Amino acid sequence: MPFDFPIFAGIVAILAIFIILQAVKIVPQGYQYTLERFGRFTRSLTPGLHIIVPLIDRVGRKMNMMESVLDVPSQEVITSDNAMVTVDGVVFYQVIDAARAAYEVNRLEIAILNLTMTNVRTVVGSMDLDQLLSQRDLINERLLSVVDTATDAWGLKVTRVEIKDISPPTDLVDSMARQMKAEREKRAQILEAQGAREAAILRAEGEKQSKILEAEGRREAAFRDAEARERAAQAEAEATMVVSKAIAEGDLNAINYFVAQKYVESLGNIASSSNSKLVFMPLDATGVVSSIGGVTELIRNLGGDGKEGGGSSGRGPWGGK
Repeated sequence: MPFDFPIFAGIVAILAIFIILQAVKIVPQGYQYTLERFGRFTRSLTPGLHIIVPLIDRVGRKMNMMESVLDVPSQEVITSDNAMVTVDGVVFYQVIDAARAAYEVNRLEIAILNLTMTNVRTVVGSMDLDQLLSQRDLINERLLSVVDTATDAWGLKVTRVEIKDISPPTDLVDSMARQMKAEREKRAQILEAQGAREAAILRAEGEKQSKILEAEGRREAAFRDAEARERAAQAEAEATMVVSKAIAEGDLNAINYFVAQKYVESLGNIASSSNSKLVFMPLDATGVVSSIGGVTELIRNLGGDGKEGGGSSGRGPWGGK
C-alpha cells in the first residue's frame, strides 16, 4: 500500500491541535483549578491563561472561590426544657484554600450541611424555649464559632450562620399567646392603678395647697381687721384724750360735742337694729335737736377767734350752767 502523505499530514495537524488545546488552560474569574501531574497535586491555577504540559499535567478540581450559600434543612430539636421545635437555617461560606477544599474532604457541601445540622441540635438543645425565641443572635454567634472552627481544616471560611425559622408546636404557641395576653393585662392593670394613685396624690396636694392658701388668706384678713381695729381704737383714744384735756381745761363746748356725738350714735344704732323694727314717738326729739344745736354752737365757737371759748357765757348748748 503506497504511503499517503496528505493523510499523514492531516493526522499530524489534528494531533498538534489537540496537544495545543490540552496545553492551554483558561481559568475564569472567581475560580481556581488544581493541577495534577500523574495524579498528584502540584499547584493551583488562578484566573487567567496558563500553559501546562499536555498528557502529563491535567486539571484535577475546579473550585468556586466565591462566597456560596447552603440551605440547612428543617429538623426537629428538643430544647433543655423538653419542648419540641422545628429549626432551619442558612450557611454562608467561602473557599480560601482550593487545594485543601478539594483534597481534605469528600463531597464538601454535604459535609458542611451535616456539620451545621449537628451543631444546631447541640446548641439549640442546650437552651430552653424562652432563650431560644429571644436570643437568636446568641445562637447564630455560637453556631458560627463552632462551624467555622471545624471547617478551617478544609480550607473554608464560614462567614455567617443564620437561623431562619424556629417553629414551636401549635399547642405551645397557643399557651404562649395566652401567657402574653395575661402579662399585658397585668401591666395594663398596674399602669391603671399607678395612674389612679398619682391622680389621688395630685388631688390631695391640690386640696392641701388650697387649704393652706385659704388659711393664709384668713390669717391675712384677721391681721388686717385687727390692724384696723387697733387704728380705730387708737384714733378713739386720741379723740378721748383731746376731749378729756379740753374738759380738764374747762371747755364746756368739748364735753357738749362728745355727749352729742355719743347721743346721735346711740340713736342711729337703735334705728338700725334688726330687733327694733318699730320706734314709738314722741321720742325725746328736743334732746336730739339740743344736741345738734350744741354741735352747731361748738363749731361756731371753734370757727371764731377763740375769745368765747371756755364757756364765757356760762351756758352750754343744752341751756344749762
